[in-house]
Amino acid sequence: MPPAGRVVVVGASAAGLAAAETLRREGHTGTITLIGDEPAAPYDRPPLSKEILSGAWSPDRLPLRAPADLGALDLDARYGCEAISVNVSEGTVLLADGTEVPYDGLIVATGVRPRLLPGTPAHVLRTLDDALALKDRLGPGRTLAVVGAGFLGAEAASVAAGLGTHVTLLEPAPVPLAHAVGEDVGRVLAQVHLDHGVDLRAGTGVSEVVPGGVRLDDGSVVEADTVLVAVGSRPNTEWLTGSGLTLEDGLVCDEFCAAAPGVYGAGDVARWHNPLFDTSMRIEHRTNAAEQGMAAARNLLGAQRPFAPVPYFWSDQYDLKIRAYGYLRGHDEMRIAEGSLKERKFTAIYRTGDRLTGVLSIGMPPKSTLAWRQSIALRARWQDAIGTTRSAEPAL
Repeated sequence: MPPAGRVVVVGASAAGLAAAETLRREGHTGTITLIGDEPAAPYDRPPLSKEILSGAWSPDRLPLRAPADLGALDLDARYGCEAISVNVSEGTVLLADGTEVPYDGLIVATGVRPRLLPGTPAHVLRTLDDALALKDRLGPGRTLAVVGAGFLGAEAASVAAGLGTHVTLLEPAPVPLAHAVGEDVGRVLAQVHLDHGVDLRAGTGVSEVVPGGVRLDDGSVVEADTVLVAVGSRPNTEWLTGSGLTLEDGLVCDEFCAAAPGVYGAGDVARWHNPLFDTSMRIEHRTNAAEQGMAAARNLLGAQRPFAPVPYFWSDQYDLKIRAYGYLRGHDEMRIAEGSLKERKFTAIYRTGDRLTGVLSIGMPPKSTLAWRQSIALRARWQDAIGTTRSAEPAL
């Protein structure tokens, strides 16, 4: 790419903003066009299911940067504009209003959108408008059915219950979040919901949303004033169809976040090869979005450094703070390294093959995970890792 070339960043997200800031910080002097389909400047999404939904924050706390800081980036910002296609051979992005935006380098950061269920339209939780609309439906005397007990659904259920809403949490898996954190930790989190009065129904599938509730797979209906669907997401790649770029549960990228010469992916939409774990992954976490946006921008400018992070995520549920590093999905073994599952204060470590690949803590200080994070980054062998554990509490 020419040193003062034109860069188009599609996605006014945490990843897109990080990419734009990094381009300027690394000395890029050309035009940077930042395209976002929402009318607002980039804002933070994790608080939507926590502080915004609970009312602890007002929306004016969400913007990722002050207007003056955005202005200093000298961006060609196009908010409220939808990119509908890209011509890689000609180097142009087509917008919904018919405008063609030329580029010398392209960064795709279009994120994801919620999966929906058949039937009556229901609430989802992805944008600020989504969060405010759901917030207005919560409180004493209200009933809420949450479909999906993943991290987003669990966070929303915990906030709603704290506001006095009667919550029914429906999850098709026998143990919520077992695919991500293991059955033992999943059972601990499930019990926390029950202890706070949530009607958690694991192993319960939902076939459709109906007026006044949801219909289960067995034909029965769970009544609720409001329904929140939190059954995962789909990467926003439809606008890339026909571009020649590889699309497979995201925009497929190499270890440098490159999808094609001059085209890079970042954030929730990007599926890239992480050489640290030697696997392809797509991570929907805020920290990864910012880090990958920076990596994509540097590599677009010629750095050619592999993007090999130790992914990080956190979740707030009731009075619990959950922190995790690494790649926990598909793990072969979980072991308690410190603390106790029964007391809900513990650090758990995860094995994949013969390596330490993840760590998760609940109710523990941040430092309890940092040493494990370093071991994951150094590709520590499992046998070496468990030799340093303080306890080996048996499974529940």
